[in-house]
Amino acid sequence: MAGNTIGKLFQIMTYGESHGVAIGGIIDGIPAGLVIDLQNVQSELDRRRPGQSSIVTQRKESDIVHFLSGLIEKEGQTITLGTPIGFQIVNSDAKSSDYDNVETSFRPSHADYSYSTKYGLRNHKGGGRSSARETVSRVVAGALAQQLLSKCCSTEISAYVERVHNISMPNPPKFYPKEEIDSSIVRCPNHEITSRMEQCIAEVKKEGDSIGGAIVVVAKSVEAGLGEPVFDKLNADLAKALMSIPAVKSIEFGSGLSGTLLKGSQHNDEFTSIDGQISTSSNNSGGIQGGISNGEDIVIRIGFKPTSTIAKIQNTVNAEGKEITLKGKGRHDPCVLPRAVPIVEAMVAITLADHYLRNKTSKIEDV
Repeated sequence: MAGNTIGKLFQIMTYGESHGVAIGGIIDGIPAGLVIDLQNVQSELDRRRPGQSSIVTQRKESDIVHFLSGLIEKEGQTITLGTPIGFQIVNSDAKSSDYDNVETSFRPSHADYSYSTKYGLRNHKGGGRSSARETVSRVVAGALAQQLLSKCCSTEISAYVERVHNISMPNPPKFYPKEEIDSSIVRCPNHEITSRMEQCIAEVKKEGDSIGGAIVVVAKSVEAGLGEPVFDKLNADLAKALMSIPAVKSIEFGSGLSGTLLKGSQHNDEFTSIDGQISTSSNNSGGIQGGISNGEDIVIRIGFKPTSTIAKIQNTVNAEGKEITLKGKGRHDPCVLPRAVPIVEAMVAITLADHYLRNKTSKIEDV
């Protein structure tokens, strides 16, 4: 599959390029009989859609998903058949001429040079397969994965922007309802901080520059026991899924790097039992111990770099190795974080759904 597929039992393979005819995917492994809320799937796509506010790219895409297979209408409901679910989202607002100036040159911090080195050629229009446009397919799969998790184990996943550049929420990570997060165009649930973040992004956009930051994602009501020993640890698979998102540079679980400043006596999560229900008095582990979920909230912080395309003149080279200067053109996010929130949720949902299905064979009584 050459790196275009993720998952063992719950699988998603994506296809398509930024300025191609369409983007799409094939989802395999969803059991038959799951009632699908198609409006919810479209709502998740709308949260990722470009052009939704003044601080994101102004590319105009409706991002309407068309399902091609794997679903059936029965008694007014859309139900999974247990077969591969094919879907497609048409690209309707691609402006390939914006990329004529980079056909034979390498943009700083983009995948232009690395793709050219690997394949001997590349699609320079919008970055082709390396474009964040590809993530629209992940959001479709993630929406279905969240519906599966909600039905089977009441798991909820919610992400929010914790930091933009050097402006950060003072609160420790916790679960926030999506309605509260989406009330801000930055997708930060702290309304005092969100206005400062919005102003910062607007100023950077005006300067023709870009900034990064951090997103926190929390998954609650995750059943204990998800994850496989050694190489398929839950945190390892979550890290792989999240690191596959364009612009992601770092992953922290639970206490993250701050935990390295503590002593073991301070960092250890002590177990307690109330009415026979085992839990931990703290959650420095971030809901995962030994690579397996322990029933506490899974808490992850994801660091995003500044958007690579900026409207400033930069030094680079062309395909002949000649030194040149280059100025970014086209429509790009000055900060990717607001639109990355549903992508982060999707990748967590896909991974948890995959491990939920895999866990059904861990004990003989479940088989």
